[in-house]
Amino acid sequence: MRTKRKVFAYITRGDDENRELLVFEYKGEPEVGLQVPGGTIEDGELLIDALYREVKEETGLPREVLDFVGKIHKYTYYPEHQDKAYERNIFQFEYTGEPIEFFEHMIKSQGRDNGMTLLFRWESIKNLPQLAAEQDKAIELL
Repeated sequence: MRTKRKVFAYITRGDDENRELLVFEYKGEPEVGLQVPGGTIEDGELLIDALYREVKEETGLPREVLDFVGKIHKYTYYPEHQDKAYERNIFQFEYTGEPIEFFEHMIKSQGRDNGMTLLFRWESIKNLPQLAAEQDKAIELL
């Protein structure tokens, strides 16, 4: 079984009592589920480079509004009924930009998600809805 390497970004804002997480859904495809920015690490790509590339591709947010906090977790995810494994590397950023509650972003990439529109919003970590494919596995580490 081949393991694909992935990065995920928990982009947060607010203090410990009121911390929120940036999440998204695919426009017109709510059945795909609520997710956080992330994606595949390309062959030969450094982990940190993949992280910044994926965050930029999926959110459109510039580095200047994201304070890097650090890596918070690494684990292997095994999707049900599939002969696959994913090494997941989860990082945290603190959002420092202008307050914005909702926004849309169209992905511009070389991947299969090119041209898709993502709908972003903030969710309270205390009352976070379940994220797709166990992407919320490390929330308690924030």
